[in-house]
Amino acid sequence: MEMLLIKLEKSTDTPLYEQMYNQIRRDITDGKLPVGMKLPSKRKLGDFLDVSQTTVELAYAQLAAEGFISSKPRKGFYVQAIEELAYAQPMQLSVKRPVEKIEDITFDFSPGKIDTESFPFTQWRKYAKDVMDESSKDLLLLGHPHGDWELRQEIARYLYHSRGVDCTPEQVIIGSGTEQLMPLVIRILGTAATYAIEDPGYPLTHHVFFHNNREAIPIAVDEEGMDVRSLQHSGATVAYVTPSHQFPTGIVLSAARRTALLNWASSGDEHFIIEDDYDSEFRYTGRPIPSLQGMDKGGNVIYLSTFSKSLMPSLRIAYMVLPLMLLSRYEKAFIHYSATVPRLDQHILARFMADGHFSRHLNRMRKIYKRKLQVLTEALSSYAPHVSFSGDEAGMHIILTVHTETNERSLAIAAKKASIRVYGLNGYRTAPKEGEPSFLLGFGGLSTEAIKQAIEDLMYAWSIEKGEESI
Repeated sequence: MEMLLIKLEKSTDTPLYEQMYNQIRRDITDGKLPVGMKLPSKRKLGDFLDVSQTTVELAYAQLAAEGFISSKPRKGFYVQAIEELAYAQPMQLSVKRPVEKIEDITFDFSPGKIDTESFPFTQWRKYAKDVMDESSKDLLLLGHPHGDWELRQEIARYLYHSRGVDCTPEQVIIGSGTEQLMPLVIRILGTAATYAIEDPGYPLTHHVFFHNNREAIPIAVDEEGMDVRSLQHSGATVAYVTPSHQFPTGIVLSAARRTALLNWASSGDEHFIIEDDYDSEFRYTGRPIPSLQGMDKGGNVIYLSTFSKSLMPSLRIAYMVLPLMLLSRYEKAFIHYSATVPRLDQHILARFMADGHFSRHLNRMRKIYKRKLQVLTEALSSYAPHVSFSGDEAGMHIILTVHTETNERSLAIAAKKASIRVYGLNGYRTAPKEGEPSFLLGFGGLSTEAIKQAIEDLMYAWSIEKGEESI
């Protein structure tokens, strides 16, 4: 039995019992008081609402007389079924609820999708069970605000061996996503910081700067990555870059640009680089490229990454590595903050990494994605020279360029009519660029057979034939 919060206006001419009767009646007809629910006793409801038992008794009596409630001797009052009462129609709300439109898309080339069929559910389930079975009551309490030591230690070890990141576990901060960590970075860098962003670039990060009232200056990306010469003349103090696989172009920041960028960062006391290494685990040709953070000798690089691509987006675990100077600022600024990732999830992942399952999973997924990439590029190659692609050295998407005078928007509409979703490169620019249209094609969430069929259907929708003139 629950109490009933009934709003009573003692200053009106309507008797209190009638006001009580009207609200209970409405709640019954609207389904807010379910059939069979026991109502509070007259004494308890009177005490709760600060009215006399007589007031409650009069309201209950009227409801019982009309069949809305019934009385059971020595048990109390219960809500009755009202379907047969013709005069008791539920109130109709006039507010129209928006109808969610479900688009009919067969093939989605989203760069953010992963291969869900290959996730190691068996091992993950085992570690989840082990953590739940072995956990002490301590895990029910808040942990360290930077994240639990076990996970930070595993991340530091993994980053050193796989990305050349030189850090201690103390420098690792755990968060529930890049979009949650970035505002914290912005706070500790201060209001005087001006940011340089890649153009085209990652739109979510651009929105973070905008919503935090920080100036962001677009810097063009060419075949070597961010144009450092333009950066030097921009007046920016912080550069946000994706050097291992630039998003969205797929360009790898050249060795010369890396050196120039680090030299720029070391040229000013408050110059920093935010290195977003979002999908560096997946490189398919050549030797692994070390992180900028590992090359940095001046403590000017803030390293960001996430488990969204390497494990699953829904895990919501990201991390950043702060230079020692910024770490002390962070601790002072966010001394009262708590970690935003549940401790149970942190411990499951820490054990998964400690026992080598994460490395084995990455090795397996690298082979799977490499095969998908091969199928995608082979399918596209048969339509050359009408199309070309780039950015296939790493990551989980490529850039497809269509050599035609048809604009990007028209091609995207034609693809959608064929139940295919593609992502135009102009959508990632600060200003649309004219010229040959280009699209991001993510292959992580599609099977090899789906990739083949999707490319065939896409080329047909664009009237591109193998080895013949098109569009």
